[in-house]
Amino acid sequence: MKKLCALVLAGIMLIALAAGCSGGDGGVKTYKVGVSIYKYDDNFMTLYRQEIESYFKTLETDTVKYNVTMMDGKGDMVEQTNQVENFIAQKVDVMIINLVQSSSAATITDKAKAANIPVVYINREPSADDMNGWDKISYVGADAKQSGTYQGEIIRDLADNGDINGDGVVSYVMLVGDPENTDAQYRTEYSIKALTDAGIAVEKLFEQRGDWDTAKGQELAANALAQFGGQIDVIFANNDGMAMGAIQAIKTAGRTVGQDIYLVGVDAIPEAVDAIAAGDMTGTVLNDHIGQSHTAVDAAVRYMSSESVDKYLWVNYQKVQ
Repeated sequence: MKKLCALVLAGIMLIALAAGCSGGDGGVKTYKVGVSIYKYDDNFMTLYRQEIESYFKTLETDTVKYNVTMMDGKGDMVEQTNQVENFIAQKVDVMIINLVQSSSAATITDKAKAANIPVVYINREPSADDMNGWDKISYVGADAKQSGTYQGEIIRDLADNGDINGDGVVSYVMLVGDPENTDAQYRTEYSIKALTDAGIAVEKLFEQRGDWDTAKGQELAANALAQFGGQIDVIFANNDGMAMGAIQAIKTAGRTVGQDIYLVGVDAIPEAVDAIAAGDMTGTVLNDHIGQSHTAVDAAVRYMSSESVDKYLWVNYQKVQ
């Protein structure tokens, strides 16, 4: 009988020990984070999402862990909405959303509000009205007006003010990311405004949508070069992805950046920085993916800790040339 009791007691102790080591006990708190990126094959957002994941890892301790589920929106708003609904079903503690369409923020916010799950929007800014839709949503980004202005100033501050063919007018090509995207709108407008505000005469030769894509950037730049040839002084690209394509088109057309044409982008992805060093790009504007991703994660952590978070969290651009 004593032996039997001893075995029973030992079994009870083992069960208690196992319970004490399970994920829910032992003093370890695991937070669930749902992240949806508008499209994985975007150069800049690849760097951004990788930094989100790595930064969450650095914040983990012996007592706090973060289970981050990262999803590819595939450039499809229906797909992204389904991902948000799945996050809600999984009862995540917070969502970080890079919208496929900024105009869909209200739909996402309504779903999050009903489930009481805070949202940190990144990179694609919802409208002011949509940002007022709930007190548990924030936006992390950079002022797109600043990025466009900096692009224009890079050209403005050249010795010839961008008029590389010397005809008295800066004739330009504009590669637009997505006309519905606020960043694209402001970069398109303010890059040129920086020139006109300085009293520089400009002429738009070509402006088309390239959807932030390298292949489309190459195609559009090639079309513009074939159509307007030596009239083109500057190619403005709303992002470095399209600028990378434009480099290939410029070389194929027998043109040389810095000698008979200028090219500027936005993001300062590593390939663009290398291109500037090699003389294949005039300049770009650093869209600080590290600063923005860390700010977004910090905001998410504050939400999970039931702390207050500012509605807008801005990270400055920087010129690279």
